[in-house]
Amino acid sequence: MDTESTHSGYSSRSGRSNRHGDRSRDRHKASSSKDSSRSERSVVINPPDTPSQDSPVHNDEPLPGEPTPAADHGEDAQDDNWGETTTAVTGTSELSISQEEVVGLGKEIQDRTQGFWRYLPLAVGSCVGLLVLATPLVFLLLPAVMWPDRLNACGAACEGLFLSISFKILMLLVAIWALFLRPGRACLPRVCVYRAFLTTLTLLLTMSYWLFYGVRILDAQDEDYPGIVQFAVSLVDSQLFVHYLAVVLLELRHVRPCYSVCVIRSTDGETRHYNIGQLSIQRAALSILEYYYRDFPLHNPALLSASKHRAAKHLAGLKVYNVDAPGSTAAAQPSDGSQPRSLATPATKRKDNAHNELYYEEADYERRVRKRRARLVVAVEEAFTHVRRMKKEDENATPSDIMDVHEAALAVFPSMARALQKYLRTTRRQHCHSMESIQKHLAFCLVNNMSPKAFLETYLGPGPTLQYGPERWMADQWTLISEASVTSGVKEGTEFLLKCLDFSLAVTVKGIPYIRLTEEYIDPKSHKFILLLQSETSV
Repeated sequence: MDTESTHSGYSSRSGRSNRHGDRSRDRHKASSSKDSSRSERSVVINPPDTPSQDSPVHNDEPLPGEPTPAADHGEDAQDDNWGETTTAVTGTSELSISQEEVVGLGKEIQDRTQGFWRYLPLAVGSCVGLLVLATPLVFLLLPAVMWPDRLNACGAACEGLFLSISFKILMLLVAIWALFLRPGRACLPRVCVYRAFLTTLTLLLTMSYWLFYGVRILDAQDEDYPGIVQFAVSLVDSQLFVHYLAVVLLELRHVRPCYSVCVIRSTDGETRHYNIGQLSIQRAALSILEYYYRDFPLHNPALLSASKHRAAKHLAGLKVYNVDAPGSTAAAQPSDGSQPRSLATPATKRKDNAHNELYYEEADYERRVRKRRARLVVAVEEAFTHVRRMKKEDENATPSDIMDVHEAALAVFPSMARALQKYLRTTRRQHCHSMESIQKHLAFCLVNNMSPKAFLETYLGPGPTLQYGPERWMADQWTLISEASVTSGVKEGTEFLLKCLDFSLAVTVKGIPYIRLTEEYIDPKSHKFILLLQSETSV
């Protein structure tokens, strides 16, 4: 009985293993047939078991399609946590790329997309302009090419229309170039409503003339050539009026100021006020950003770290108690809920001395800035004095000994570099000026014979954003956030946000009040007076 039971058990296990081996061989055949038509690169997910010596391995992992040792023990012998310990193995291939290459490829695609959207309005305007300019000429040439023998003679009036249409087309060409064929200043989130309306109106006008021309002139082969010339002249006149409408809508409508906008920077509270006309929200945001780069000082996150250091210093002076620990000080708190005197007194004292710490900290910072500034001014004045003295000496020197301006800037710069570096570090603006930019500005001041004060004006105070390099502009990182549609016009109470990487600009729109002036007439005779002098005066 024991032998039979043992044999039957072995048979059942061998049957399961044989069936499993057949399934493994079938899977191996299927996978080998698929891998023959597939690339050498493959992804295999295997349980983290050690492969047997009979199975080929690659990088300490079984190759695709080979049975693993776990399969010999049956499907019930797999690890329950195989999903958490699964390893993905990829074979080497010539198509493999690194993560940096993937990031670079995405950036290249983004740059191409931005370039496409930047020049798309210019391409559309060019196509519409060519259609507008070519249509009148085609109207005149088609009858002369298709049925020239049956056309009526063109008299003096008709030839005068040729001269008129020539000058009108030339003026229309210059007007289209001046208004539409300009590179875009920005990439807006939505299409400009007025530009889309004018483009649609121009296409409708041109197609209407083409339909009338095809039905009444081409199909009928009209012989009245002076009438055809007059028809082309009327088309050019209509196109000139559309261009005049474009000038009014795109250039003149927003010139008169109607609203006053308040722009606040979120980090340091820098505020400016501007007057704008009747614009859409996205066009108003574009105008505000142009004003921002011109008027707002450069955003410097290093200046905002002082309050963080003060808060960290304040938190460092606090003592933390664990109320759950046995024998803690908090356990000795009175039952009436009042705080112990030994804990309340230091906290109250720190709260009372907070304004004193802020006052002395700001006073010490201003003292150090004035000290560094005085040293910088003296160093720059001595350097410029040395340059002027050497310039006078070079007038009597030979041409071979005369130093170039850039060489002079490089020679003078070390004498002021240390003082300038310390001042920029104290004012936390050292990252805004590189050594190359400082030397270039110094050479510019020496070429134009500027004073030391003119040279220092760039570094003594923060300048506008456009004064620094393009890496400080962050022109590609602006996002417009508005509850209303960005194509709708601004009105009283409109609010929107211009968000950047490190800060945001909050914009509030208010209407300019209606001003009523009254006149008050003053009679010139009402303020005349007579001075009576007495001949006798009192002693």
